[in-house]
Amino acid sequence: MLKKHVVTCLVNFLIAALLGGMLRYMFVGELNINNRFLVHAHSHVAMLGWVYLMLYVLIVHYFVPEKKPIYNRLFWLTQFSVIGMLLSFPFQGYAAISITFSTLHIFCSYYFVYLIWKHHKTKTIVTRKLLKASLVFMLLSTVGVWCLGPAVSMLGQASAFYQIAIQFFLHFQFNGWFLIVVTALFFHVLQLKDSKQFRLFFVLLIVSTVLTMALPINWFAPHCALLWANGIGVLLQLVTVVLFLNLIKPHQLFLLKNNSKLTIYIYVFAIFCLILKIGTQLLSLIPEISDVAYQHRNLVIGFIHLLMLGVITGFLFGFILQNKWVAFNVWLNFGIYTFILGFILTELFLILQGGMFYFQVGVIPNYYLFLFVSSLFLPLGIGSIIINILKTKSYEP
Repeated sequence: MLKKHVVTCLVNFLIAALLGGMLRYMFVGELNINNRFLVHAHSHVAMLGWVYLMLYVLIVHYFVPEKKPIYNRLFWLTQFSVIGMLLSFPFQGYAAISITFSTLHIFCSYYFVYLIWKHHKTKTIVTRKLLKASLVFMLLSTVGVWCLGPAVSMLGQASAFYQIAIQFFLHFQFNGWFLIVVTALFFHVLQLKDSKQFRLFFVLLIVSTVLTMALPINWFAPHCALLWANGIGVLLQLVTVVLFLNLIKPHQLFLLKNNSKLTIYIYVFAIFCLILKIGTQLLSLIPEISDVAYQHRNLVIGFIHLLMLGVITGFLFGFILQNKWVAFNVWLNFGIYTFILGFILTELFLILQGGMFYFQVGVIPNYYLFLFVSSLFLPLGIGSIIINILKTKSYEP
């Protein structure tokens, strides 16, 4: 079933990329679909259909030696909830049907945490600590979701409470659950051993993840103490990325000996994006930038895509390549490099135009057309990878 699981995750990713292309096309031509509803569909399928389910597959593959049938059944039930969100969000946004499927996904994730906590087996305390921490952050993030109902009924969607609840969910999903678990998977691949340096890295990673939540809270409930908390968190993140590089440095030879050049390149790409992500967050130490950055949609989307498409997806692609769930041929090279090209072009347009909006210097000529065309490289690359996997017979069907 492994092949079907991986292909299903990538098909979800392909659909999310196509939905993203449709969102870009709305600024070029006419498309009779509610933009906000389509954004909900795009983000939910990308986060919960691609990233969450691919992490599900990898965690079970690496850390659950006894593959009980419940994992397969739970995977398909979770995928059913993703399909439900895909078919409901574009037409009604947040309403009864879409909320039902979103809630089903949350309960599936709770049961997944229970199963992994009970059945996981790791060789070192390194992966055990990171894996458990990521699962805790996943559970913690859903507190934000459960607060949305009371926030709307009590204060409305324009309230600070509602906006902070959304940011709480997104922050601990992205920076807690997603980022920490891919670190656990990467350290598992490297066979990293416990050390004083790792224990320092782990503590600072957890503390910085919590403290940097202060910035999105400050956007809607400003207070100087929140800026100080975020500043400390960002500086600690800078230390963690330095420790991260020091921890993996002794394992460079292991990576070079045991992997293809393409696998090495995609890991380097992901790590480079991680460094860029931390570097971007350093800008939030400047009060003028931290106060207004979230108001410029291009910059926000650019940052989210840097994390989701650059860091997280970069590592996920690396794990797929390292496990040889693909055939290393022209189709694969075309798919990977086309995806990266689309990512780089869209990021450049988003950040450049966001900066121009920030400094009030106008719009790039044919900006929306260029952004739409650049975004087409993403589904083209993903589709090529899917074709490659479907033709690969090097692992169980």
